This record gives sequence, structure tokens and C-alpha cells, in this order.
Amino acid sequence: MDNETSLRNERKRGSGVKVVYDILRDEILHLELPPGSPIDEVQLSERFGMSRTPIREALVRLAGEGLIDTLPNRSTMVSQIDFLNMHSYFDALVLMYRVTTQLAAKYHRPEDLEIVRERQAEFAAAVEAQDALAMISTNAELHLAIAEAGRNPYFTALFGRLLNEGRRILRLYYQSYNDRLPRRFVEEHDEMIAAIAARDTDLAESLARLHAEQIVAQVQKLLVRGDRLDVKL
Repeated sequence: MDNETSLRNERKRGSGVKVVYDILRDEILHLELPPGSPIDEVQLSERFGMSRTPIREALVRLAGEGLIDTLPNRSTMVSQIDFLNMHSYFDALVLMYRVTTQLAAKYHRPEDLEIVRERQAEFAAAVEAQDALAMISTNAELHLAIAEAGRNPYFTALFGRLLNEGRRILRLYYQSYNDRLPRRFVEEHDEMIAAIAARDTDLAESLARLHAEQIVAQVQKLLVRGDRLDVKL
């Protein structure tokens, strides 16, 4: 096999890995594959019409994000949601809402606000359409855009993982409301964006905290109860 053929095969395999990864990730995050569902490489290979190599590589990526687990007997399953330790997750999530919004107010550039407002418009449209899956994804994109405006890649990366992990929790929560999200979430986003634009770091942090904590409180009513994070920034 010459180098050109090898390169084409590598690109094809990489494309296959991405297809499998993207589809399975969405199915897991959207609860189409519920926690605890078995993952069978042979069945996936038949489903996607691919060899087991790209399937296995996609599963490795999903495992790295904590979305699937490999058991001692080498079987694979969709990871469970750790309800017992949810208070620790909520603490980290609230903190990231606060610090990223505060930093965005301090360090944003004009072009950052354009992106943030575009993401907010997409979120508002998803709420209007009562599209729960779109609401979850556009909400994450909005808050990641805010985090990126704060110019701390470590916070952005951590927040991204927390938001991804929380998508399954939000999906359960939205189902309890028949996938109708209260309009106030859109308004709270608008208020945070206005504070960021005004470079009011204290107000931005305060609004982000209130926004995050009331979401957490509502989710806790459905799932768990925990102590509120109280850290001075």
C-alpha cells in the first residue's frame, strides 16, 4: 500500500469514527440510549456498516468523556448518572456559571458579544419552538461562548464537560415539564448579557449565580437535595 492510499484510508476511518461518535454521543445525551444500556461492538458494526476498529475508537472517546463504562468482564454500557454525588456536580456547575460570566464581563471583546448574542437568539428560538433537545444544546453553546469571552481556556474546558454531563439531567428535567421551558430563562440570559456588555463584573457574577442556583434548585426537586455553594470570588 502506497502512502497516498494509506492516507485516504486513514481519513476514511477518521470520518467513520466521527460519525459513530457524534451519533452515539447524541443518543446518550438525549437519553435515547438510557443509562445502563448495553453497548455491543458487533451490533454497532452492523448498524453503521463499518469495521469494529472505528467503532472501538469512537467508544474510547465516549469513555474518555465519562459517557460509557467498560466493566471488569469487558462488556460496555452507557454510564449511570451518579445521583448520590450530584451535590458535588451542582457545586462545580454553579461555580463555573459564576466565574465564566464574571470573567466575560471583564475581558470580552466586541466580537465576543456578537457571538454570544447569536447563541442567545438561537436559544430563544428553541424555547419558542418548545424543542427540548435544541434548548439543551443551544443553552450549552451560549454559556460556552460566554466562557470563551472570559479568555480562560481551563475554565472553558471544564465548563464544557460539566455542561455535557448535565445534558442528560436537563433532559429528564424538561420531560417533567413536557419539554416547555419557562420564558424567564431567556430573560435571565438577556440580563446576564447586558451586564457583560456593561462590564459590570459584580452584577454579571450575581446574575449568573442566581440563574444557576434556581436551575439547580428545580432539578433537585426532581432528583436530589444538596447544600448550596458559597464561595467568595
